[in-house]
Amino acid sequence: MAETQTRPADNYSPIYFLASLGTGGLAVTFFMFLMFWVPHPGRPVPIFEDIAAAWATGGVPMQSAIAVAVIGIAFFAFLNIKTLIWNLTAFSAFKKTPAYESLRNSNAESTVLAMPLALAMSVNAMFIVGLVFVPKLWTIVEYLFPMAMVAFGLIAVLAFRQIGSFLGRVLSKGGIFDVTAHNSFAQLTPAFAVSMIAVGFAAPAAMSTNPTTVATALVISTVLAVIAVLYTVFAAVTAVNSMLHYGTAREAGPTLMIVVPIVTVLSILMMRQDHGLHTTFDAHGNAGETMVFLARMLSIQIAFLGLGMVVLKAQGYFKDFVIGSKTSPGSYALVCPFVAFSVLMHFFINKGLVAAEVITKFGTAYWAITAIAIAFQLVAIALVLRLNKQHFTRSTPAAVPAE
Repeated sequence: MAETQTRPADNYSPIYFLASLGTGGLAVTFFMFLMFWVPHPGRPVPIFEDIAAAWATGGVPMQSAIAVAVIGIAFFAFLNIKTLIWNLTAFSAFKKTPAYESLRNSNAESTVLAMPLALAMSVNAMFIVGLVFVPKLWTIVEYLFPMAMVAFGLIAVLAFRQIGSFLGRVLSKGGIFDVTAHNSFAQLTPAFAVSMIAVGFAAPAAMSTNPTTVATALVISTVLAVIAVLYTVFAAVTAVNSMLHYGTAREAGPTLMIVVPIVTVLSILMMRQDHGLHTTFDAHGNAGETMVFLARMLSIQIAFLGLGMVVLKAQGYFKDFVIGSKTSPGSYALVCPFVAFSVLMHFFINKGLVAAEVITKFGTAYWAITAIAIAFQLVAIALVLRLNKQHFTRSTPAAVPAE
């Protein structure tokens, strides 16, 4: 009789939505090549026509960069949607099990917020796919922005219903929330989800020329961003208190760096808002202010990257759960910080240092600093490939020897 082959992902957890999230983020890292290296005069983002023109007139370096970017976007966007569909199917089956009821009555109920988080990322990723691969998309983009805001609105409703269910249960009466199990930043997942929805709402503020659309995007994204910041601060402060008492939960160790992607998402949101305020409402900033703002945001990220790496190294996390044979769905939380730092570095270099004329675009210093962003991107790619192999490869359980 053939033995049943299993894989770690068959023991489902909503945290696996982070596998979809990470691949969507990697598609964004490849879009950064096009965003900052391909000329797109008169538009805030490059579109198919800009990319085609750069390919036709550019030299081998430009064509190579475009080829890498386009292939990277296509590959990781495909993985993003594939993993999202698998998660939605698996989550639907998971909801019918006793394990789901157990999760709903524990601190881990907040992990279901990984679903709207992944959904919002996929909407963002699909917009990038449209920009890169669909000719003449920009001619109908003003019709797409309201549709995108409706999609993000529906995801926001889902997220707040899940947050309301969780907070309503744990705050309505005492003794339900286990403070001893709050010893990680896992409870920041709802804040991450809300911030991802918020940055989606902010996109029309930067790209639309319709004042009503821009104003709507500005107001809604601001409301969501403020809620995300408040939730982040509250959850982080209470979690630190628990970690100081009980140590950091080993399998949730990667969540110590969840602040890194939250910072990137909110930084991009604020830059999108600033652009909309400038182009539509004649509010002006300058490149120096942007450079310092991004430097501050990077400083927060560096602090939390350092904190996370120190704790993970002390716990031997990489040796067991990344390089070793142990598996934990929480390992996918490692991908987002590297993706997020890479993306914000591209913005700091191009919208900060280059725009402020501190360095010359495509000069030696430019490529030296850009190499840091690309290095973090490569680490994220390696993590995704490694974790997918660990969690989604089927294997036959080893036989238990007789006594």
